Amino acid sequence: MKKWFHGGIPWILPGLLLSQHGYGQFTIGAQLRTRTELRDGQGAPKPQGASPAFFTSQRTRLMAGFNTYRLKLGLTVQDTRVWGQDASTINRTTTPDNNGFMLHEAWAEILLTDTVVKDRRLALKIGRQELVYDDSRLLGNLDWLQQGRRHDALLVKYETATWTAHAGLAFNQNKENAAGTVYNPTPAGNYAANTNGGAAYKSLEFVYVSRKINQGNLSFLLLADQFPKFHIDTTVTPAQKKWAAAVYNRYTTGLYYTGQYDRLSWTAAAYYQGGANSSGQDISGSLLTGYLQYGFNRHFSAGGGADFTAPDFDPLYGTPHKFWGYMDYFYVASPFANKGLQDYYLRGKWKAGSRFTAGADVHEFFSAAAISGNSKRLGTEVDITAAYTLTSMIAFEAGYGHFWSTPSLALIKQVNNASGNNNWAYVTVNIHPEWLIK
Repeated sequence: MKKWFHGGIPWILPGLLLSQHGYGQFTIGAQLRTRTELRDGQGAPKPQGASPAFFTSQRTRLMAGFNTYRLKLGLTVQDTRVWGQDASTINRTTTPDNNGFMLHEAWAEILLTDTVVKDRRLALKIGRQELVYDDSRLLGNLDWLQQGRRHDALLVKYETATWTAHAGLAFNQNKENAAGTVYNPTPAGNYAANTNGGAAYKSLEFVYVSRKINQGNLSFLLLADQFPKFHIDTTVTPAQKKWAAAVYNRYTTGLYYTGQYDRLSWTAAAYYQGGANSSGQDISGSLLTGYLQYGFNRHFSAGGGADFTAPDFDPLYGTPHKFWGYMDYFYVASPFANKGLQDYYLRGKWKAGSRFTAGADVHEFFSAAAISGNSKRLGTEVDITAAYTLTSMIAFEAGYGHFWSTPSLALIKQVNNASGNNNWAYVTVNIHPEWLIK
C-alpha cells in the first residue's frame, strides 16, 4: 500500500487525518469503464440506408472518502469522453459541450445525534451528491450514462430501524450574481441534473418517507421542482428565449411498494404529477406500474410487468434505461411527441455460479394517447445481456438489443423512410479497484 502511494502528498494525507483523531477510515478508489457500441437504430428508428455508428466511450473516475466521528466526506472527479474526441496535442480547443472533465460528487455528511444513540440517527448531508431512492424510477444516479447524474443539494436524513425520512432542497444559479436570481436552465455543458434532456431545474424540494412492513417496504414521495419563466424575444435574429426570475412550478407525489413472500416478489407504484412544466404548459398525468417475479430455483427467475405513463407525466430524474428498453427509445433525450407510453414486458434472469449472469427482456410498446390515423402500437424490443465478474475489481458485460418498429413510432419520432428493424450491441469493461486504510 505504501509503495502505491510513495513519492507524493497522497501518501502523507491519510496519515495526517488518522493521527489527528487517532481513528477513522480513509477510502480511495478508481474506475475505468469503457463501452464499445454498435448503434444501428438505437434511440430512434434508423432511416433506410443509414450507416451504423461505431465508437468507444470511456468513464474515468477517482474517488476518495473519509469516515470518522460524526463526519463522512465523499469526493468523486471524473472524465467522460469518446475515444478520439479531441486531438491529443491541442486538447484546449475542445468545446464546452464536449469537455468531459468535471466534479461528480463532493459532499459532507454530519451526524447531528450522539453516536451513543443507536436506535435512531439524524444527519445533514450537503454538497454535490447523487439522489437514489426506491427503484430509481423517479430519482436515480443514471449510472448507465457514462457521465451519470448528480445534484447540488442539502439533505436532512432521519433514520431508525423501521423508518426512513429524508427532506431535500436545491437552488441553482449560473454564477455569483450581484443582483437578482434569474437562472439560465440550459448552461454550457451536458451534465446538468436535467429531466430527460430538457431544461435544468432552478430549484427543487422533496420529502421522502419509507417504512419497513414485514417482508416489504412502503414509501411516499412528494417532490416539487421549479423552472424559470421565459418569453421569446423577436427583436433579435434569430429569436431567443429571455429568462425571468418568476418560475413555473411542477409537483409529483405517490407511493411505491415492494415485497416478497417465499419465492414470489413484487413491486407496485402509483404517482401523480401536476402544475406546469418547464415550457409553461399545464399538466395533469399519472404513472402506474406493477411487476411480479418468481424464483424457480437458485439459478433462474422470471417475471412480467406493465407500465402506464400518461402523456403529461415526466419521470423526473430517474433511470429510464432500466425500465423502458435498453435501446433508449422512450423517456431519454430522444422525444416521442408527448404521447405517453404503455409497456408490457417479460423478464428472465439466469445465474450460473457466483461469476456469470445472463438476462433477457421482451417489451411490447403502445402509445398511451391516440395517434391520428395510426395504430397505438409502437413496436417490440428484445434485449439480451450477459455479465462476467473476473475478480472483485474487474468485470465484463455485453448486450444486444433489437427493435421491430411500426409506422406509428416513425411518425411520432419524426423519422422519414424509417427501417422496421433496428439493432444495438455493446461490450463493457469495468475496472473498479478500491482501498481501505484504517
